[in-house]
Amino acid sequence: MKNIAHPAAVKQPKFVSGTTGVAATAPASAQTGQYSLGSILGLWLLAAAPMGLLAWVVFPALAGRVNMHPGLLLWGLMIAGLMWQAVLSLIILYRETGTLNLDAIRHRTWRQRPRDPITGQPRARLWLWLPVFAVLVAVVEFVVSPLLGEAWTAALPFLAEPAGYSLEILLDTPAQWVGAWYLLGLWLLQFVGNYLLGEEFLFRSVLLPKMEGVFGRWDWLANAVLFGLYHLHKPWHIPSSIITGILYTYPSRRFRSAWFGVILHGVDGVFFLYMMLGLVLGLT
Repeated sequence: MKNIAHPAAVKQPKFVSGTTGVAATAPASAQTGQYSLGSILGLWLLAAAPMGLLAWVVFPALAGRVNMHPGLLLWGLMIAGLMWQAVLSLIILYRETGTLNLDAIRHRTWRQRPRDPITGQPRARLWLWLPVFAVLVAVVEFVVSPLLGEAWTAALPFLAEPAGYSLEILLDTPAQWVGAWYLLGLWLLQFVGNYLLGEEFLFRSVLLPKMEGVFGRWDWLANAVLFGLYHLHKPWHIPSSIITGILYTYPSRRFRSAWFGVILHGVDGVFFLYMMLGLVLGLT
């Protein structure tokens, strides 16, 4: 992988003004050694291709041949893809920094308190933006996404969701899952893979801090587009994923804190947990 900087080391942040008007709060390793376009697209492919293969090649090949509910099989395969992204992210960080110590990599990955865009100093009051973006995410998820999805698949019907590719098929046989507490274990793996150390970590903590060299002040938008296009495993969600990706990425970039993306994206996991608890407790 080209242009992955050696960690000359994770230093205390230096505050310098960039062309974006945003104070640079990341260490030298995040300000220099930016990824090339080839590296960015290569990492995108390493995340997107396995998910697409698992959904469109492995799942059809195994469905009906293994003694497992198809919804559970699909979910397990998607979790495997997400965990691969977690492994990939950690490999990249280790190659860059020579360590996986949390204190050593938190500036590189923007897993830090939000920073004032002007001074670069941590500001607790910036968390007040979180509910604003949370409301916007909810509007997109419940109002915009259904309409956009219908328009998208009407224009490109070959990208519509096939039967059996929604985890909601688990709801077709609710009695089967009563007392199946292992579903919560699967949910925990998905939570880690989707929001903490996989999908969200790769896009907002590994890629985003290294995209300014190619995309300049629009690195957050490029990241959101890549995030949307990454959803080869469910292409009917690509447009809405780009929009929600913008809402995850912009505050993460603006305030140099990937926790905005983690928390905003993680709301999905809370709703999914509610659904799983309903199944396990026989409330569905």
